Amino acid sequence: MPPRKLTRHLNWLEAFAAAVEAGSLEGAAEHLGVARSVVSEHIRSLELALGEGEPLLERGPGRRLHLTRRGQRLYAGTQTPLHQLDLKRLRDLSSTEPSLRLGLNHTLSILLLGELATDAARANIKLELGFGDPFELVREVQTGQRDLVINFTPLPPHKGVEAESLTTLPFVVLAGPRTPLAERYSSRTSLHVKDLEGQAFVDWLKDDPYGGANSARFTTHSVTVREVARVESFLHLFDVLRAFDQACAIVPDLRSLRPFPPDLHVWPFQEEQPQTIEVVALWPENMQSTEAKLVLQGLRRRLQKRRKSE
Repeated sequence: MPPRKLTRHLNWLEAFAAAVEAGSLEGAAEHLGVARSVVSEHIRSLELALGEGEPLLERGPGRRLHLTRRGQRLYAGTQTPLHQLDLKRLRDLSSTEPSLRLGLNHTLSILLLGELATDAARANIKLELGFGDPFELVREVQTGQRDLVINFTPLPPHKGVEAESLTTLPFVVLAGPRTPLAERYSSRTSLHVKDLEGQAFVDWLKDDPYGGANSARFTTHSVTVREVARVESFLHLFDVLRAFDQACAIVPDLRSLRPFPPDLHVWPFQEEQPQTIEVVALWPENMQSTEAKLVLQGLRRRLQKRRKSE
């Protein structure tokens, strides 16, 4: 089978990426097996197509090629699958217009998106939003598809990703409007897993780490619950607890981000070895953009204010 031919703009992009990685037009030409003049012509064509000739590369010390700000944004996107890189996408990637490619966990999107979007709008930052599971979002940071991700952890360190813990959340027992726990433990300030014996219970999906943690809690303390539903995120949990109005769940305490619905009951969860979960910010290593810093600063300020008011 003959080699697949790239469309014209992807040939230009290939020459650009090779020059960045080689540090010179000569090195790129050797890598691609073409003349230096071809590499130079392709890069110039790409610059003209994306931004009226604004340079993507400039000479640095020792005449080694370095990325301009526009070039940095474009190069970060070169890990995107080729079929997604049409010329419009390349223009978006290389644009110097203030923009932020923000990724959010589904649960955090309903809690934080309004405030994050408001910060972006006030600063005239173009916002490009995406949602996904924790590992999907990490991959998007690693491949330069996201400038900033707000996510849950624990997650192990990942190559090419910087992280900052924004807040730590303990766990609570959250229960439906007609839960028998409300009458039985009306004077209690916290509940233990043993207090959930025999209760209708809403758990997380089997492959979710929260679900695994709950199974371990029940096994350790020989507690049996009656599972009535499994959910993937808080997007579903509140409505499920209203439908199974006598059921309860063990969940991260999100009240530092937004209050729980007032019709649901909540108690701090008492454990011998308390578990927590963190909300973290992730961005490409050594590439935190000005826009990401601005939006992250606003989020830090609000979280700090809420912690002081608790």
